[in-house]
Amino acid sequence: MWLNILIVLGTFVFMEGFAWFTHKYIMHGPMWNWHESHHVHHKGWWETNDLFGIIFGATATVLIIVGSEWESFRWLMYVGIGVTFYGIAYFVFHDVIVHRRIKVKFKTSSRYLNRIIWAHYMHHKVHQRDGAEAFGFLYAPKKYDKQKMKEK
Repeated sequence: MWLNILIVLGTFVFMEGFAWFTHKYIMHGPMWNWHESHHVHHKGWWETNDLFGIIFGATATVLIIVGSEWESFRWLMYVGIGVTFYGIAYFVFHDVIVHRRIKVKFKTSSRYLNRIIWAHYMHHKVHQRDGAEAFGFLYAPKKYDKQKMKEK
């Protein structure tokens, strides 16, 4: 049981690094044609960028199914659960809290949340493929605490 919990938690932590890498080198690289929709103003609820979420969700689903159907691959189920938990955290943070794609009232005095929110806003100051910073989603360096103070 503890190993399975560690696999879920380890996958969750790994996903932040994987998401950072994917965001910086794939979304702001060869897949900019999808991700660009997230950096420009648009009408409607759908962005082509949402296709990335569908791909990650389908991957997690396949991992869970394979892991639950074949005993020798059971560990993949826990990897899929970790990817799913990361996807839920990403959705709540990125789509609900930061971009308000679902309208909820949210205020925080948490330095951690304010730092990652501010880092994401700094990322969106750039509307082109190149020149952006802060590619993480659930982690941001402490420099964004200082940067927020300077911008005020």
